[in-house]
This record gives sequence, C-alpha cells and structure tokens, in this order.
Amino acid sequence: MEGKVAQDENTGTNGVSTIPLLTPYKMGNFNLSHRIVLAPLTRQRSYGYVPQPHAILYYSQRTSKGGLLIAEGTGVSDTAQGYRETPGIWTKEQVQAWKPIVDAVHAKGGIFFCQLAHVGRVSNTSFQPNGRAPISSTDKQLKPLVEANGEVIQEFSPPLRLRTDEIPKIINDFRLAARNAIEAGFDGVEIHGAHGFLIDQFLKDQVNDRTDKYGGSLENRCRFALEMVEAVAHEIGADKVGVRLSPFAAYNEAGDSNPKALGLYMAEALNKYRIVYCHMVEPRMKTVGEKVESPDSLLPMRKAFKGTFIAAGAYDREDGDKAVAENHADLVAYGRLFLANPDLPRRFELNAPLNKYNRETFYSQDPVVGYTDYPFLESTA
Repeated sequence: MEGKVAQDENTGTNGVSTIPLLTPYKMGNFNLSHRIVLAPLTRQRSYGYVPQPHAILYYSQRTSKGGLLIAEGTGVSDTAQGYRETPGIWTKEQVQAWKPIVDAVHAKGGIFFCQLAHVGRVSNTSFQPNGRAPISSTDKQLKPLVEANGEVIQEFSPPLRLRTDEIPKIINDFRLAARNAIEAGFDGVEIHGAHGFLIDQFLKDQVNDRTDKYGGSLENRCRFALEMVEAVAHEIGADKVGVRLSPFAAYNEAGDSNPKALGLYMAEALNKYRIVYCHMVEPRMKTVGEKVESPDSLLPMRKAFKGTFIAAGAYDREDGDKAVAENHADLVAYGRLFLANPDLPRRFELNAPLNKYNRETFYSQDPVVGYTDYPFLESTA
C-alpha cells in the first residue's frame, strides 16, 4: 500500500527499542513522528459556538512534534448544532477564533485537522435558527435521552426530512466550512460520518427511510456521504481530507442491519477520491463509552482502504501497539486517555502510569477544571 512505512521498524533514532505506536509514519504529505492520534472530543467549552482562548492551552498541551490532532466536532452551519457551547466554523468570527488555537499547535510541530460535523436530527428547535425543526434524512424523531434515575437530559424535536433538491445546499455548507478551516490554518479536515449524526443518518438503514436516490439500496444510502467527500476534496484537495465512520455503532438510534457490508462498501468507495485517511470506530463500541465483546473486526475495511487507516475505540497502550504491530491500523486515535493525559505519547514511551479521567467534567463548561488541569508526568513526580 502506498504511503505506508515498514511495519517492522521498531528501533528508535537512538538505537533503543521503540514500541510500534512510537514509530514514525508518513500520512500522505504529513510526516508523523508517532502513531498516537488525539481523537475528536466534544468538550462544550466554546461559548456561543465560538472557540475560546482556553482552547489554545488545551490543544497545545496535547501537541507533540509530528503528532496528529483532530479537533472536536465543529459545526458547519447554523443548522448543524445540537449541543451547548460546541464550536462552529461557518462565521468569520469563528474562523478568527480558531487561528490562535491552530497556531499554538503548529508552534509545537503538531499536525491539526478540523472535524466538520452536522448533528442532523440529534438536536431540537432551541438550537436551530428561528426555532425551526432540525434537518435529517428522515422525519423519524429520536427518543429523549434519559438518565438511569429517569431524569430527561435532552429532548429532540421531530426532524424535517430534507427534500432531494435541498441536499446540495448541505453539501455546500461542508465545502465552505472546509475552505474556512484551511483559512483558519488547519492542515486538513475530517468529515464526521459517524455516531448517528447527519451523514450517518443517511448511511444507516435503521434511520434512512427515503425513496429517492439517497435512500433504499446501500449505494443510494452512501451517495450523500460520497458526494460530500467529493465536494470537500475538490475544494481543498483530497490530500487534506479524512473521513470518520462507525458502521458497527448504534449511537443515537442509528444502527444498520448489515454493518460489515456498509463499512466495506464505504472503504472501497472512498478509494476513488484518494483521500488521505479513513478513521473507523471499533465494533466493540456499540454505544458511547461502553466497550462490549464483538466478533466483528475492522480488518476487512482496513485491507480495502488504500490510504491511511486510523482505528479508534477504547484502545489502551497494549492493544494500540498490537493493532499497529499486526498491521490492523496505521494510526490509533485515543480519546479519554488523551483527555486525561496531555503527554500521552511520552507516558506510553516510558510505560508510565496514567491519570484517571473524570467523566463528570467531560462536558462541563469550566475553562480549566477537567480541561487544562490534568497533570503532566513531570508535575506528578
């Protein structure tokens, strides 16, 4: 496969044996010094949908020279939001606000991709312009999100099914957002096609009940995603475009009757556009934060996709290493571990103990606590 480096390369520059996760890798035009990727993580600290100065420290803390970071899900338009205080990239103000954050990552030698997202029906009228209904592939409403104690956390409004002639406008929103991301200084973008959000609402047959050219057959259900990839790649260059997919997951009531066929079809179809990477979520991640045993594997998709393959989903040091060593993935994305350990590559290198993450502060709006106050190895000694 082009762009791959020798998988048996396990000796560091100083002759000391290096774990596979810490070997260099060439991802398209980007020279990575290791295989540990910061996964895109919603943190809900972008007040009024505008990235804030505290994100400068958060992302720069997690930057290493030659490391790849993927920014949190970033809304492509004023219809894209469904969570409080999440960033966007559709206004000039948002673009300007991202610039110092991107600059800080680049100052430390990092490579930074912006995840472009649209939640689709995972929203309600309070998030939408003029209190309109959220948009989707369908008009089927999501059930409310309920805590174990029965308390309703979030309610979702009945969505408006996009008409066939409205779809080009949504694709154009992603195209313009990609252009804005490059203007903000990002090295590339990741199109969020996972976790039951808008693109996934087209991909998955448990959601998509359309009868036009965007529904029905597997090919039709994948059309929206692939037209999106084509438009974004044409706008900024395929060498700056990645895609995230979760064929096996059922987040936000978006499951599929044949996830293996869906994942394989998308992996093969993406080759046509020569995008730089495909980022897939492991089958063991069926719902948010819950790891389950699964007989399925991403290996067929990994083999089918010709570019860089990133795997994500409850990896630790040991199985991340194994994934790279056995050629199941080129890169491994870490979410919760990287959130709690800003110096994760260093800790993996030394096989040092890890900070425990605190789930209570994942989505708080605090600009410091649970965000930039996780200690580095040196400060824990």
